[in-house]
Amino acid sequence: MVYFKTKKILTTVFAAAAALCLSFTAAAQEPKTLVPVGQAVGICVKTQGLLVSELSEISGPEGACAPARDAGIRPGDVIVAVDGEEVDSAAALSSALERCGETVTVTLRREGEERQLTVRPFRDGDGACLGVWVRDGLTGIGTVTYYDPESGAFGALGHPIADSVTGLTVPLREGEILPATVTGVTKSRSGAPGQLGGTFDYSGCLGKIRKNCGMGIFGSATDPWSYGAIPVAEADEVKPGEATILSDVSGTRREYRAEIVRVYAHSTDGRDMMIRVTDPELLELTGGIVQGMSGSPVIQNGKLVGAVTHVLINSPEKGYGIFIRHMTEAQ
Repeated sequence: MVYFKTKKILTTVFAAAAALCLSFTAAAQEPKTLVPVGQAVGICVKTQGLLVSELSEISGPEGACAPARDAGIRPGDVIVAVDGEEVDSAAALSSALERCGETVTVTLRREGEERQLTVRPFRDGDGACLGVWVRDGLTGIGTVTYYDPESGAFGALGHPIADSVTGLTVPLREGEILPATVTGVTKSRSGAPGQLGGTFDYSGCLGKIRKNCGMGIFGSATDPWSYGAIPVAEADEVKPGEATILSDVSGTRREYRAEIVRVYAHSTDGRDMMIRVTDPELLELTGGIVQGMSGSPVIQNGKLVGAVTHVLINSPEKGYGIFIRHMTEAQ
């Protein structure tokens, strides 16, 4: 009798657990919704440390020298301190070098590791220098992909902000997105990608950038977008076929016809699908995909499926896009 009573109790418990499991599964399957934005914005970021973009030789009375190169500094290194003094701008670097002796200890980050190198700066009547070109910030134009009304988060670009010379992801200290007005378009043509031209309103702020990574830039909005939210597609829902690109390349936010040509199920570099622009108006306006369109939402079957990320240089009517799920998982 005890055995059967215990069995009955256990069966009831298992049944209750099963009911809870079904309840949680049903809740988890409720589709996530996001606001597809498609708005061009100004992007302004400051680097965490100084990104070494290039090395240079310096001409002096005794001939050319290259202090940074000779000390082992490389393009892509991030200078964070000089003789223990943190530097976060090109002006701070120059000031620190002025106060140093014949040699300085440069602290830098390389591939995630901190290193210290001894450098002998070049000196003349204009001051001291290392023979490096550094970046302490970047500005540009891009497109916001989505806004999450529940969390206030936004995602944009679908690819990282990177140094134009080294191609390396810029280490982010802080950044913001600004209101922008598209003032013109340089059309893409085979071999020469075009770009959007625009002006920024530096007195305004649409959001703070918190993260810069391989899947885009992410942060919190300070001025929420009130467009309607739509369901988010899972990666396996994205199929070759008709789609639209939401963008304001003409200064007015609207959808343009496009086609998802191919889906790459196992991509790891943000090139998850190939997109072809089919809208005659967009082709006439831009020649296809141009720089500044990165982040433009891609919509298929009423769902937000991804964002435009790259243009094919020799076929600018085509480009790549990232799955929206990859962006939201990275934010």
